Amino acid sequence: MAAENYSVRNVDSFIITGFDHLQNQTLLGSLILITYILILLGNGINLFIILSDRHLHKPMYILMCNLAVVDIIYTSTCSTTMISVLLADVKTVSYYSCISRMFFYSLGDLTICMALTLMAIDRLIAIRLPLRYHSIVTNSQTFFFILLTWIIAIALIGVMTSAVDNAPYCQPVIRYVFCEYASMIRAACVNPEPYFFLPSMINLWWFCGLFPFVMCTYAVLAYSVTKLSNSSRKQMINTCLSHLIVLLCFYAPKLVSNVLTRIGVVLTLTDRNAILIISSLLPALINPVVYCTRTKEIRKRLADVFLHKKIVPGHFKVIS
Repeated sequence: MAAENYSVRNVDSFIITGFDHLQNQTLLGSLILITYILILLGNGINLFIILSDRHLHKPMYILMCNLAVVDIIYTSTCSTTMISVLLADVKTVSYYSCISRMFFYSLGDLTICMALTLMAIDRLIAIRLPLRYHSIVTNSQTFFFILLTWIIAIALIGVMTSAVDNAPYCQPVIRYVFCEYASMIRAACVNPEPYFFLPSMINLWWFCGLFPFVMCTYAVLAYSVTKLSNSSRKQMINTCLSHLIVLLCFYAPKLVSNVLTRIGVVLTLTDRNAILIISSLLPALINPVVYCTRTKEIRKRLADVFLHKKIVPGHFKVIS
């Protein structure tokens, strides 16, 4: 599918030029670095608390762990590139490093979407079928569905990565802020339209399938919560609101970008890069904060840690 009017050549590295027009690169780089550190810290604390306490080895918390792991992988692939470019002025990324970063970034993006769907289904069963919840949703089944989402994501992103790897390149310049699928395809000397068919189908699946399904799930949950007793209602509202905040943080930037494009608004490269940065960092930053502050069990154990109480590993029992 290579275009005939281009001179195809071997490319062993790419140059990231998405930040070249910025005046305060050090300031932006510092903000991204601080955000990345907070993401690692927040998700790391969530993982530590859940993995260290056997009482939290339950489906909902296993799903939270999965989301935390994906957040770390997802943001690490893009943040490290942006930090290197902005703070160390290292704009060159080797070919296979760029390919691998694109793979893990796209993998994280798709896996987060499916992880949020699993979390919505888990809460739906917990509220609609509370007496049967523990027989329907078990740890082994949760691990199975998590593994299934990873297999689906790896298969789809593997096809996209193969397309990028086999594309002929005319120039080693990536005009975006890190290595991701669209930026690499646009750097190739090909007609990009056929290469965007699979990503378009994935986006269609997201916005016309998974997103409406998850929103309908939370609508059913909202209706079901009104029928609960006051004490149960408050706990379920907190839990569901946490999931809803996380869901909106992930989908909102993507929806804004897609809606603006569909209604004819022309986004500049700067606009696209800004939306890309926000959509890549905001969800992973918000997720651990939401779960730490709005999930009672995690909040309680986090308080124990910060109060410097001595904890028995595996049980989080305070020794008096």
